[in-house]
Amino acid sequence: MSGRAVAERRRLDVPRGASGLGARLRPDPDAVGRFAEGIARFLGTGRFLAVQTVLVVVWILLNVFALRLQWDPYPFILLNLAFSTQAAYAAPLILLAQNRQADRDRVALDEDRARAATTRADTEYLARELAALRIAVGELATRDFIRSELTRVTGESPDDAERRERKARKKREAAAREAAG
Repeated sequence: MSGRAVAERRRLDVPRGASGLGARLRPDPDAVGRFAEGIARFLGTGRFLAVQTVLVVVWILLNVFALRLQWDPYPFILLNLAFSTQAAYAAPLILLAQNRQADRDRVALDEDRARAATTRADTEYLARELAALRIAVGELATRDFIRSELTRVTGESPDDAERRERKARKKREAAAREAAG
């Protein structure tokens, strides 16, 4: 080894990379999580319970009544060991699946909160705009106000202005009938 390589190897402030068996046994956390969810999903089915029940019944029947096939006599210690091993692996896998589900729920909740905040801000903005429009419309001159001002300025009586307006309306309606028919 060169002097530089030895010096770099002895540095204590730089972490060494993983080597040996530990470097090779680093599975992908998402793959392990998907596997755990699949197992947890399967363990919660009626199919699993039915298969396990049939297996246990066959195991017990063969060990009690088949005299030549008794590999696990009455206290069924081997069956108990099998159940213990199954439980030892199932519990952590189910917990891992629950943790992944809790993480997904947390992300969905954060997204829902953000969406609700955006919706609320949009609603408040629209309410302010609507209020501004109502105020602006309230300040507009209405037809009756304009008519009264025109009659006041021209000196016409309200009855004369109304007659004149009826005549103009009848002319428009007659012109519209002629154009249509």
